[in-house]
Amino acid sequence: MIKPGDPRTLGVPSSEARLRFDVELHERSGGPRRRLLMVDNEPAFELSFYCGTCPLLFRRLETAKEKLSLEDMQERLSGPLDDPDDGGVIDAFAALLPEGEYLPLLLSVEPRLVIPGKEGDYFSHEQVTSWGVNQFWGLPEYPHTPYYRTFETTVDTNAHLYEFVVPMVPPTWNERERVEDYVALMEQGTVPTAVAVSTLDVCQSSTGLADDPSAHWGLTHFLLDGHHKLEAAAAAGRPVRLLSLLSLGESLAEADDRARLPALRAQSRSTRATDA
Repeated sequence: MIKPGDPRTLGVPSSEARLRFDVELHERSGGPRRRLLMVDNEPAFELSFYCGTCPLLFRRLETAKEKLSLEDMQERLSGPLDDPDDGGVIDAFAALLPEGEYLPLLLSVEPRLVIPGKEGDYFSHEQVTSWGVNQFWGLPEYPHTPYYRTFETTVDTNAHLYEFVVPMVPPTWNERERVEDYVALMEQGTVPTAVAVSTLDVCQSSTGLADDPSAHWGLTHFLLDGHHKLEAAAAAGRPVRLLSLLSLGESLAEADDRARLPALRAQSRSTRATDA
């Protein structure tokens, strides 16, 4: 990981932001029903619930149909980004986001494409080990989207960090020619840059049914730019640079946990060993 910057205030008034976080309320009780990521005023993803004991979640909704790439940034992001302030990249993407405190993180990721329910699916494996299956459906949580796994590491004996990159639209919507062009560039040594808005959600089961009751730190990057690049990197087995704008105010994590993230992300990758 490249050295992170300091937290900074970014974004525009929520009413002007193309992407924002929101809470859907119960019609009867008025209490929170769903925590949402909104794109162009449409619910795009349902996120982890506020309680902190519910499972980690990013579930694509039927109205998630838009990407947020910026055409005037394409050339600047075609190679590795060493300074996110160079060329106004942060400011350009901040204009899509609601005003708040963000921590810029410049990461190197090697994405692996995961299909829900198949090999490597976090929701069918690690999450089930800690929460069991959904008690109503009798099935694992289902994110309704392919996604990328990129990194994981130990937080301590009772917690583990899992990192995900989530495309706004499925990889099957990508243009095949653009993906192939990026594959060719990467095979020549080019490392392009993607951009994401991110959250850190710390969740821990309280049901007492878990085989492994560890806390899950979910670092989830929602792609603003880089859908073709991530698919190409996964296909070619190559790295991509990822500029993450971590929303501090919208993460379900304490300030001390958020402060630990850069150091944890700089650790070596390690999986969590369980007896399950």
